[in-house]
Amino acid sequence: MKKIFPVLILLISACTSHTDFDIILKNGTIYDGSGKTPFTGDIGISHDTIAAIGNLEDATGKQIRDLQGLAVAPGFINMLSWANVSLIEDGRSQSDIRQGVTLEILGEGRSMGPLNDTMKLKMVENQGDIKYDIKWTTLGEYLQYMEDKGVSTNIASFIGNGTVRQHVIGNENRPATPEELLEMKALVQHAMEEGAVGISSSLLYAPSGYANTEELIELAKVASKFNGMYISHIRNEGDQLLEAIEELITISREAKIPSEVYHLKASGQSNWHKMDSVIEKIEQARQEGLAVTADMYTYSASSTGLHVQLPDWVREGGVEATIQRLSDASLRDSILKDIEFTNPPDRILLTGFRNEALRKYAGKRLNEVADILGKSPEETMVDLIVEDDSRIQVVYFSMSEDNIKKKVALPWMSFCSDAGSYTNEGVFIKQITHPRAYGSFIRVLSKFSRDENVLTLQEAIRKLAALPAQNLKLKKRGMLKTGNYADIVVFDPNEIKDVATFEDPHQYSEGMVHVWVNGVQVLEDGNHTDAKPGRFIKGSGWKGE
Repeated sequence: MKKIFPVLILLISACTSHTDFDIILKNGTIYDGSGKTPFTGDIGISHDTIAAIGNLEDATGKQIRDLQGLAVAPGFINMLSWANVSLIEDGRSQSDIRQGVTLEILGEGRSMGPLNDTMKLKMVENQGDIKYDIKWTTLGEYLQYMEDKGVSTNIASFIGNGTVRQHVIGNENRPATPEELLEMKALVQHAMEEGAVGISSSLLYAPSGYANTEELIELAKVASKFNGMYISHIRNEGDQLLEAIEELITISREAKIPSEVYHLKASGQSNWHKMDSVIEKIEQARQEGLAVTADMYTYSASSTGLHVQLPDWVREGGVEATIQRLSDASLRDSILKDIEFTNPPDRILLTGFRNEALRKYAGKRLNEVADILGKSPEETMVDLIVEDDSRIQVVYFSMSEDNIKKKVALPWMSFCSDAGSYTNEGVFIKQITHPRAYGSFIRVLSKFSRDENVLTLQEAIRKLAALPAQNLKLKKRGMLKTGNYADIVVFDPNEIKDVATFEDPHQYSEGMVHVWVNGVQVLEDGNHTDAKPGRFIKGSGWKGE
């Protein structure tokens, strides 16, 4: 793995004698993000930029680190991060930085802007353990606020169609009028001009899912004009999985826009066999010339609200309206009769409660709590949601391990956490979380590359860094290349491992040694430096200077 080929020496010997650098990383095994064979070499960093890659034996540096035996790679990109609030509380992004993530992509169907006064009020009312002032209105203002406040990772965001719809229509389940559609398109255009990387949807949830295909195409056309992406938590990941994939492909085709499936999965054992057909459908679209990709987290359990187990008519209008119906005694019998669990109660792990009195049930399965309360699982679900006054975060054990490996191996698959980025102390440990927040990226390098040989280490790094950067059309990110920004991770391939479990999730992954973001070291010998050099990374449509 550490051979240096003669031709490669000629190509990478970018050094000039007696050159001064801020930092020189010497003797690392360099995985540049291309997926090609790694090579042993040095990297010179000046300010925020990779200034040279090659043999820097005669160069001088203010700081020199010998990385003998360690892998050097471009910083990883989290294609679906929910760190938008956790970073307000603690900008260090510890659970992700310690996995090598240097860029958080936010905004799955809902984004932190644009907001109106009603939305701001609701956002304050719905705050949980983390309290914060809303000092922004537009999405770009939020991202700039976060950069100014200080974050260790870079940040970027999609604009969520659910946020745009709520801004213009509220939570009504109806088609947009022509005038409302024009207003939504104007909001999307403004966000793209501010630097959003595209338009997102999360069609399982209200109000995002109230948009029909035609509305989504029209919004995606706006993002397309600015070289953005359409990315979606598709409308169904179970019984109508293939139809939902077809909708995404249709939007990509009609809007002439690259598209991506958020956290691709076939949910429920009766649907596991559909993954082969999904892959075939996406690859056919790619052969047609459509830029269709996907991302995933590396676990066979998902996490979302317990409320998605309720009938559609009960969830009409969003979580607040759902809880009002659940509280209506006259509707109770009808609701209980119509509940059909898509995941059995013994495969639903309760994790996140708003009401501290209910947190004694965190870490228990729904059927276990039902037994404790002496109620049916249906009654238990309804009563818990009402008492908690929230959707209740849960983990669903609903996917196939074989499908996970199959997806990891796909050349067009990148990776995500679908979680916040946490510190394993303070406010964050008041709630149980999914271990993907602490281990989703490290598992690509350790479990699936080193231990199970599902893909090579160089291919794993390509898909963690260069692939998502290319899909998002990010400039000077995703590869170790002279002139690119110095987002660099250093790890021990033999020692990296995820430690977080479903029973004890707040545990950092191990084996990540150093991390630099924009040339500033944020992880040194496995310890966070408290540096916050992260930037608001703008999409291709940005109209700023």
